[in-house]
Amino acid sequence: MKLPEKYCERMKRLLGDEYEAYLKSLEEPAACGLRVNRRKAAPEELLQAVPFSLERIPWTDNGFYYEDAAAPARHPYYYAGLYYLQEPSAMTPASRLPVQPGDRVLDLCAAPGGKATELGGRLGGKGFLLANDISASRAKALLKNLEMAGIPNCCVTAERPERLAEACPEYFDKILVDAPCSGEGMFRRDAKMAARWEEAPPETYSEVQRHLAECAVRMLRPGGMMLYSTCTFSREENEEVILGLLADHPEMEAVPVAPFSGFAPGFGDLPEAVRIFPHRMHGEGHFLALLRKADAVGGPENMAERKEGFRVGDRRKAAGTDDARRTEKALSKEQLPEAVRDFLKLTTLDFSGGRFLLEREQAYWLPEGVDRHPGLRYLRSGLLLGSIRKERFEPSQALAMALEREGFDGVLNLSAEDPLTVKYLKGETIPLSGNAGPSPWRLVCVDGWPLGWGKASGAALKNKYSPGWRWM
Repeated sequence: MKLPEKYCERMKRLLGDEYEAYLKSLEEPAACGLRVNRRKAAPEELLQAVPFSLERIPWTDNGFYYEDAAAPARHPYYYAGLYYLQEPSAMTPASRLPVQPGDRVLDLCAAPGGKATELGGRLGGKGFLLANDISASRAKALLKNLEMAGIPNCCVTAERPERLAEACPEYFDKILVDAPCSGEGMFRRDAKMAARWEEAPPETYSEVQRHLAECAVRMLRPGGMMLYSTCTFSREENEEVILGLLADHPEMEAVPVAPFSGFAPGFGDLPEAVRIFPHRMHGEGHFLALLRKADAVGGPENMAERKEGFRVGDRRKAAGTDDARRTEKALSKEQLPEAVRDFLKLTTLDFSGGRFLLEREQAYWLPEGVDRHPGLRYLRSGLLLGSIRKERFEPSQALAMALEREGFDGVLNLSAEDPLTVKYLKGETIPLSGNAGPSPWRLVCVDGWPLGWGKASGAALKNKYSPGWRWM
C-alpha cells in the first residue's frame, strides 16, 4: 500500500519506536467481524446455530471474528437479523458507552447503523433511541438496519446537529458521537481512503467534529455521559477536539474507558481516552473518549431521584414533548381500526405501554418512553405496524422483525438448510401445507426466527417479503 509521504511523517512522530510495527501490520489481512444482535439471540446460542467457525473478539461480549470465506451475509440468519457484520474495532464505541434499559440515547452520526443497532439492543426494549444522520439517503440505510435488528423503541431522523440541539436541550442520558473523520485507521481496509487523504487531511474535519461535540454537550442531561469516537489517528481530530471541549465546558469531565490489555491510552493530557492501533490488536484504528456532565445540583447519591424528576419535569416540556403529543393525535389500542386490532391480537408483542399513531394510512406504535419533537425530519417514529387500505390491514416488514421467535398465531417455520428459505428470501411464491390459522397471514421464520410475512392462497404462500431486502 502506498501511503502519502506527509501522512507517514505524522505517524512517525505519533508512534515513535512503534512506527515500523504499524507499517508491518498494514501488510496483514484485515480482520472480519460480526456482532450478535443481543435482542434476538445470546452469543452462545448463535455459536451453536451457525455452520461456520467463529472466534470471540476479546474486548466485546457479543463480537466474533470469522474467516472471510465463511460469507455470513449469504446465510438466512443474517436476513433474520441475528448478527450485524462489523469491523472488530468499530464494535468498541457502543460497547464502552454504558447504556442501561430505560435510558434516552442519541446516536448523532448513526448511519449505516452498526453502533445504533447495538445501542438499541442494549436498551432491551425499554427507553428510547434516536438515531440520526444528516444525510437522508444514508439515514434510509440506517432505518433498514434498525428494522432488521427488530428494535421497536427508536426514531430515525435526518437532521443537522444544531437543529437537534435546539429541539432537545439537556434531554438525553447517553450520547454517541461517532464523528466523520479522515479515516486513517481504515487505510488497510480501504486503500482509496489513503489516496484521498491529501485531498482531505485531518484539519479538514476538525471544525465539523468540534461542532458535533458541542451540540452533543447541549443535548446531554446533567449526570449524563457521551462517548466521542473516530476511526482515525490524528491528534487534531481526537485529543485536541476533546481537550478543547473540556476547556470550554467546565461541567464536563473525562472518565476512563473500560480497559482492555491491547488498548493504548490517549496522548498528552487525555490519558483516560483509548487508542486502538492495528499493530497492537487484531482490528483497525480507533479513538474513544468518554465524558460525563456534572450533576446540576448536589452529588451522585441523589442521581436517581433527580433523573426521575428530569424525566417528568420542566426539561421534558422544554424539549417540546408535551406540544408534540398534543398535535400527533395519539390513539389507544381500542381506538385503532378493527382490522389492526384483530391482527395485533395474533402477535406476542406487549402493547400495554406507549401509544399508537395513524398517519397517511400507516399505523405506528411508539413504545413507552419514545418521544417525538416538533419540527424535526423523521424518517420513522417508533415501530411501523403496517398499512390500512380499504379496511384491510397489511403488516410491515418491521413488525415481523420486531416479533419474538414464532411470535405470531400462524407460523411457517423453515430450516436454514431448506431450499425454500432462500426461495422465500428471493421473493418467490412457496408451497404451503398444514392447518389453516385464524388469519391468512403467516409469519415466515427460519429455525424459529422471523424473516417476514406471507399470505396463504390455497396451497401456496404469496410472498410478502420486502422487495428492498431480497436475497440477490
